[in-house]
Amino acid sequence: MGVSSFFRWLVNKYPKVVVKAIEAGEDQFLDASLPNPNGIEFDNLFLDMNGIIHPCFHPEEDDDDGYGLAPPRTYEDVFNNIFEYIDRLFNIVRPRKLLYIAIDGVAPRAKMNQQRARRFKSAMDKNLAEAEEEKLRQQFEKEGKKILLEQESEVSDSNIITPGTDFMYKLSKALQSYINLRLSQDSGWRDIKVILSDANVPGEGEHKVMSFIRHQRTVPSYDPNTRHCLYGLDADLIMLSLATHEVHLSILRENLLIQNQQQHANSQLTISSAISDKRTAHMMKKPYQFLHVWILREYLELDMQISDPPENFKFDLERIIDDFIFICFFAGNDFLPHMPTLEIHEGAIDLLMTVYKKEFKNIGGYLVDMIQVHDKKLGYIKLSRVEKFVLLIGAFEEKIFKKRLDIRERKLRRLCYNNDWIEEDIDAGSSNFNFEAIEGSAVVSVDNVSSSKIVENTKEFKQKLKASIRRKSDLFRNGDFGTNKVRLGATGFKERYYKCKFSAESPGEIENKRKEVVKSYTEGLLWVLLYYFSGPPSWKWFYPFHYGPFASDMKGLAQVKPQFEKGSPFKPIDTLMAVLPPRSAHALPKDYRTLMMEECSTIIDFYPSDFEIDMDGKRFTWQVWWFCFLHMHHFSSVLLKILSRCFPSTLLIFYFLKLVVTCCLLKGICKLPFIEESRLLHETRKLEKELMAEEIDRNAEKLDQLFMRSTHSMASQIVSLSNGDNQSIKIDTNLSFGISGFIQQLDDNDANVKERDDSSEEDSVLCALYELPNTSLHMPHLLDGVQHPSKTINEHELMETVLWHECQGNVTTRSIQQVQARFSPFR
Repeated sequence: MGVSSFFRWLVNKYPKVVVKAIEAGEDQFLDASLPNPNGIEFDNLFLDMNGIIHPCFHPEEDDDDGYGLAPPRTYEDVFNNIFEYIDRLFNIVRPRKLLYIAIDGVAPRAKMNQQRARRFKSAMDKNLAEAEEEKLRQQFEKEGKKILLEQESEVSDSNIITPGTDFMYKLSKALQSYINLRLSQDSGWRDIKVILSDANVPGEGEHKVMSFIRHQRTVPSYDPNTRHCLYGLDADLIMLSLATHEVHLSILRENLLIQNQQQHANSQLTISSAISDKRTAHMMKKPYQFLHVWILREYLELDMQISDPPENFKFDLERIIDDFIFICFFAGNDFLPHMPTLEIHEGAIDLLMTVYKKEFKNIGGYLVDMIQVHDKKLGYIKLSRVEKFVLLIGAFEEKIFKKRLDIRERKLRRLCYNNDWIEEDIDAGSSNFNFEAIEGSAVVSVDNVSSSKIVENTKEFKQKLKASIRRKSDLFRNGDFGTNKVRLGATGFKERYYKCKFSAESPGEIENKRKEVVKSYTEGLLWVLLYYFSGPPSWKWFYPFHYGPFASDMKGLAQVKPQFEKGSPFKPIDTLMAVLPPRSAHALPKDYRTLMMEECSTIIDFYPSDFEIDMDGKRFTWQVWWFCFLHMHHFSSVLLKILSRCFPSTLLIFYFLKLVVTCCLLKGICKLPFIEESRLLHETRKLEKELMAEEIDRNAEKLDQLFMRSTHSMASQIVSLSNGDNQSIKIDTNLSFGISGFIQQLDDNDANVKERDDSSEEDSVLCALYELPNTSLHMPHLLDGVQHPSKTINEHELMETVLWHECQGNVTTRSIQQVQARFSPFR
């Protein structure tokens, strides 16, 4: 689901769920061993590194003021940014027991398809940006501004942030050194343990974190009042946190919903000092906030009350939360395409919640029962109830599509009377173009130009480059125009949908395809549900279509009986072959590149240089771009001459041109061919024997690493590993302060262990490999002994829901005190 759209919905509906994070003053020495100024002493801090690596790799993407002068040029630049970032987060949270650093490893195949599409899109962005940059560079040279030079960069391609690359391998080594340094020298780190789960450990970062928490809470010695803090930007993190059924859990995140107006350093500084100050200022200027899960649980307990319950019904908040998580899957997730029916910005979650509460009795009760998560007979899901629920959602399709169509046509009518469309301002926030692509080569270095002039001209260059690309990539604020072959809401839209999207022609073909799509989509819903609560049920499964079904088509669900084959994760370099575009082939070992680049390759069809982009489909949460950008200026001028002979007025010419151009620039669905696993692995297995020693290490599946000071109470267990036979030993939770699992001695290729040395005991750091405990099944309920925080929300603070399709404009929630007339689809 869209990160910003879901979080915006959540904060608008439940405003008290977030609070500002308090930080110590910038000028004072930060001692993280002191009490936390936020009034909460956290035990554990978990970092989803995906939300750290990317902004440190291309911090200029968040910089709309034009002062993003110095994107990192080397791995070391990125690593230093990451270290500063972690330092700041650590000083905000101040964990007392554990820091868990989770880097994305190899993802399940269901996620790889999205990763592949994003990376191909990123490569396309680069092509477009380079062409536009060269044009602007030539313009600057004509104006005598000969100060922009292109410099080499190790980090010009963000696609190297993928398991198996040299960058990720060296990042792991750099983090190991960073952890050693902080444990040795920082008083705030003195008594904690650190777990590093790097890119060689399979799994998405946030899911590795949740697996750790799930396993810990099944151990008898686990403290149910452990205070966890998770850092990350993915909307998934909120749902995953709810799924743990932990009460004392907070999510730390940047406040993305406000504009920061802080001024930057004086431009008269020298280039080197300006760059250094800029990097530090950029990292430090963002305000942070906590999202407290216990407050969200309070809101849900009040807002999800069932007004007309079945007989003998017992309200169980934990099951209500599980149902809430499940129904939100219909509004979007990373593993299935959107249903055409639902969009978060159109109040999809409000509609899902309203139908669930109003129709709970008719549906038959709770939808899921995660206490039976491992039941092979699907005891964890009531598919007959799910079918009733989703068909009730489908009953609103006609109204939703009708309003969506009306809004679109009103905008088109306004467009007809707008002669100034070329000069229309572009809303920067509406573009998903990868501006990291345009930042990499805008560098300044001329001896006879003053530093202030260099800063000024570089700022101008970047602003003009961004503005130019925005004009071409986002002609309209909402991007809702273009071809509309299906015309959702108009008579016959379903038949047109299946014909256009699935090539089904006759009524019989349409019905067969509907059943096939519904079966796969239902399997997908079950896969995602299991993934959230117990880990991936299959590393191999993926949804085999580019489009989802209508809610009203979700019939016959009870007949779906998926048999997920567990399988195993891809190796890291195989993952690179599965998700990288040819432009990023440099990130592969040399012999592997030929499979992607040479026409004689037996799998060259996996790596198209051009591919279909469906401009009629707009269900993905990111945008793709058409190659005609590169020739748009010439295209428009030629077409204008032709149209002047066909249309009686300039207004009609502009209207037609704008519509045609927009057809090329709209967001759409990137229809890449799906990777055939057997064909890919058949070819890559042949090349594994050619890998160099370091490449073999990059391609290996590994375990987490556990670090601590030699003065820690658990250190004796790690030291004892060197006296054994390399077998794993069970962690003594009395020594580890409640952290359970197994440890074993490091392999030769892993980080070096500093042996305990009495003469330098304060400086020594120990490290071992770490495995999760072998425990019983996850318990989707509160643990005995948990102490609830005092209640802070009352029912009068809830927001009254006004369904999007029944209200004027796009308002979907209003304060109860402000609502004069209540709308309900059931009245």
